[in-house]
Amino acid sequence: MGCRTAGPRSALLRVVAAASGTSETVLVVDVRRALPGRGAWLHPDPHCLELAERRRAFPRALRLAGPLDTSAVGEHLGAG
Repeated sequence: MGCRTAGPRSALLRVVAAASGTSETVLVVDVRRALPGRGAWLHPDPHCLELAERRRAFPRALRLAGPLDTSAVGEHLGAG
């Protein structure tokens, strides 16, 4: 998603949007790939996450309006 290159789903990280307690939408890493809702696929690379954030790709891919908190994905990747 961030680097715009395809890859097998077994090599990609699935993220979904979830509501937080502060009425803010956050991205959650779906390790088991079983959480409900629309998912976005990302290479497990901090650079790919950075590119996706810069291009504002998450709201488009998840069909949501407004900014999303990507800190949980960054922590999972070791970039945050």
